[in-house]
Amino acid sequence: MQLSNPAPPSEKPLLSVHHLSTDFVNPKGEPAHALEDVSFEVYPGQTLGLVGESGCGKTTALMSIMRLLPASGRIIQGEIILNGVDLLSLSEQEIRQYRWKEISMVFQGAMNALNPVIPVGDQIREAILLHDKMNNSQANQRVVELLEMVGIAQSRKDQYPHQYSGGMRQRAMIAMALACLPDILFADEPTTALDVMIQAQVLELLKRIQDELGLAIVLVTHDLGVIAEVSDAAVVMYGGKVAEYGSIDAIFNFPQHPYTQRLLEAFPDLNRPAENLACIPGEPPRLNDLPPGCRFEPRCHLRIEGGIHSICALQSPELVEIPTSINEKTNEKKIPIRHLAACHRLNIAGCE
Repeated sequence: MQLSNPAPPSEKPLLSVHHLSTDFVNPKGEPAHALEDVSFEVYPGQTLGLVGESGCGKTTALMSIMRLLPASGRIIQGEIILNGVDLLSLSEQEIRQYRWKEISMVFQGAMNALNPVIPVGDQIREAILLHDKMNNSQANQRVVELLEMVGIAQSRKDQYPHQYSGGMRQRAMIAMALACLPDILFADEPTTALDVMIQAQVLELLKRIQDELGLAIVLVTHDLGVIAEVSDAAVVMYGGKVAEYGSIDAIFNFPQHPYTQRLLEAFPDLNRPAENLACIPGEPPRLNDLPPGCRFEPRCHLRIEGGIHSICALQSPELVEIPTSINEKTNEKKIPIRHLAACHRLNIAGCE
């Protein structure tokens, strides 16, 4: 099921992910079903947030699209259409022509992502020379421009990663991801391990770069505050599946999936300082031992009663569209966004 309406003729999606399923092979047991039937679309200039607890499949979705899964990873089904080309149909040599030039990624953990024994500027230059037809002089000039774009002085390009602060290393990783001016930037937990002030600077930097270059951003995070700050739409994931999708207005003001509701209730709200924060009991399911029904059912405060014989325990819910009367159809960028959620109660009387 596609997660958004067809865009107007002048506004086609850059990236369309349809029914993507990814497993991790376990020679000694059942495979881990890291993704199942995941679909979403990314439009020019849009910021799409992927949100959920650790282990819900957010990073696996990005690595599957980039075709950078570890050896144990297997894409079982799906389509990944980038500018009209199915990336899953390409050979390893062919996919390299798309990485960094059309779709790029800021990997999680900038503290460890840079090579400690190579100057930062040389690492960025290497990415440029590998993917763009430039000579050394042109590549060096591009490095200077990229570092200045992310707020790093030219004089720091010959320094090593250990001479950079955490925030500078994160900005250097962003500069490297922008080396070939891609259409889409994946940012995997870009504010992890940074203090609050530096987090704000990194988010502001991403927003400014997006405005300057017109690129689309897919942002992975478990922080609802980050999603609310920078995203136009969000995909809420749980147990490797899409629990809810919608505009930021719909997700924050009209959450329909019990998991989304609990996530929001567990998030501090300055407008309601006296209210107790909610908690979600238990743990996310093990991906090699998934429940037969709704993956959130064992932890759900709104599960339909009936024990092991209830529909929640026996049958996985399908994504259904929320009535437009409670859904803001477009965001400020005029991208039509449907509001969908996967909950059996929506087929009965709606999640209250």
